[in-house]
Amino acid sequence: MKNQTTTYSKSKQGILPMFISDFLDICDPVLTFDEFMEGIDLAKYLRNIPEHETGRIRYNPVNMLKTVLFGFMTQGYMSLRELEDNCRVNIRFMYLIDNERPSYRTFSYFINDVLGDSIEDIFNDINKKIFEQENVDLNHLYIDGSKFEANANKYSWVWKKATEKSRYRLFEKITALFHEINTDLEWSGLKIEANVEYAPEQLREIADQYAKVWNVDRSDFVYGKGHRKTCQQRQYEKLLEYASKLEEYIEKVNICGPARNSYSKTDHSATFMRIKTDYMGNDQLLPAYNVQVGVADEYIAVVDVNQYRSDMDCFVPLMEQFKKTYGFYPKYPTADAGYGSYNNYIYCEQHDMEKYMKFTMFKKETEDKKYHNDPFRAVNFRFNSEGYMICPNEKRFIFSHRRAVRGNEYGRQEEIYVCEDCSNCPYTAQCKKTENNRTIRINQELTAMHQEVIENLESIHGALLRMNRSIQAEGTFGIMKNDRNYKRIVRRGINSVRLEIFLVSIGQNLYKYHNKKMRLQKSA
Repeated sequence: MKNQTTTYSKSKQGILPMFISDFLDICDPVLTFDEFMEGIDLAKYLRNIPEHETGRIRYNPVNMLKTVLFGFMTQGYMSLRELEDNCRVNIRFMYLIDNERPSYRTFSYFINDVLGDSIEDIFNDINKKIFEQENVDLNHLYIDGSKFEANANKYSWVWKKATEKSRYRLFEKITALFHEINTDLEWSGLKIEANVEYAPEQLREIADQYAKVWNVDRSDFVYGKGHRKTCQQRQYEKLLEYASKLEEYIEKVNICGPARNSYSKTDHSATFMRIKTDYMGNDQLLPAYNVQVGVADEYIAVVDVNQYRSDMDCFVPLMEQFKKTYGFYPKYPTADAGYGSYNNYIYCEQHDMEKYMKFTMFKKETEDKKYHNDPFRAVNFRFNSEGYMICPNEKRFIFSHRRAVRGNEYGRQEEIYVCEDCSNCPYTAQCKKTENNRTIRINQELTAMHQEVIENLESIHGALLRMNRSIQAEGTFGIMKNDRNYKRIVRRGINSVRLEIFLVSIGQNLYKYHNKKMRLQKSA
């Protein structure tokens, strides 16, 4: 007979050691992260948290902050439910949160209400500590921007110009209604004055007066099939309907503001922009935010979220953000052709910054010799002893007038010159396309700026800056979008989006810091 043995032990027993840190490798990223964060006084940003008189003890806010930042460091973007789940099963998060288990609602309250006002200061403090240890050169700043799709419905657009057109069409309907009402009120001697534009308050006041004249009682109004409205009911309801519609149009225009032409109904801060990834395949604009970064030695030194569709308008706000953070302007801001404009070049001159931003025709100017040396380009015309521009046919160009450039902040003007006589010119086919004398527009100051930019960027220093910009600035967005899979905004509203972008940027810098530290240890 076989001996029957009974086993009373369980395979899932408690084991030693009892400290979570003993399970972690000495090079584990959570230990690098925790050691780094201990050198920053995070508690000064978490002192205004209200204390509950009843209920359970609040989670340690410093540990909560470390857990949130470590989540963004490891994954690029971590959702609230992923944070909750990792605190239950991931030993690294359990180490940071002291084996507590906050829910996703707790993380939501902490991020939105506690970190909302102080996240920018936390980002700056973390950066300053990294930059001190890494000796980061902030004078060389590599700038780039990328459009991130907003968390808004695709076909929820509101166009400012379309709203304005609808409002003026409504003004015409109101005028026609006033003429109809005046015809019916001829017996009373009363008359409503018609104008070009109207205000909602004016229409509501007219509706009240109209109700008094005709003794309109809203309880007698009829609706539905089989009922016929009286003329007074119809006119009174139209007045109120037009007033409500005017209020709607005014609200839409105010939401757009002076600097935008569109917004989304589901996220009023999002602007419709053209994004490179057109997954819809119909060339439609998508609601998005324009995220700008300034990178120094592979770290995000400054970040900004804008509602402008063009990168050109984002340069000055980004530089002002840099000055506010570090107390000075970068000496060599390097950017691509989306940032080169008269306004930005003047801004650089005013703040002692070198011009290393390409302009629109930079590539054609430097690589296309035929275009650059074209004798029929206005910038290649020679000047005679009298100061006149001379075309290849030896004809003078006479100054006509100056014209202000629309949207220019520094009063830029274009000079208009007209050829004295283009008749019987042998170069007509190459020089102009109309039968009139050729007209050219030129701005000597902007032309001189373009020449300075070409000299800067074609130098050895400029070539190195251009190479580094393509690696560091564009590489930052490449890592953020492709390696760390952050391709779309999650939150709604400009303030919430800024909070999200700062969290992602902090995670990106900490991720880069840990990788550099690990590489140094391996090489040593």
